[in-house]
Amino acid sequence: MKKGAKVLQKIFYIVVAVLIPGLLILNAMQAERYMKVEREIKELEKKQVSLVEENKKLITDISLLSSSQRIGQIAENDLGMHKAESDEVVRVEMKNKNNK
Repeated sequence: MKKGAKVLQKIFYIVVAVLIPGLLILNAMQAERYMKVEREIKELEKKQVSLVEENKKLITDISLLSSSQRIGQIAENDLGMHKAESDEVVRVEMKNKNNK
């Protein structure tokens, strides 16, 4: 073998010897990043479930608070209102200026 070929072969072995641990270190770093992202995703999924449950509760509260029965009770009991009788209804008719 020529002297130049031996030098190239030694350089190749040195490069491979340096690359293998380097690639193993990069693999470990990537695995750590993956685990971190996976933990963040699990936390976000838990938060999403919690927010969905809270949203369902709020929707239920809204429907209860806006029910016509509840509004009617507040109108009658708290505000002293009552349903209008037919003789209490006043109809107002407005004529459109364009339809003279």
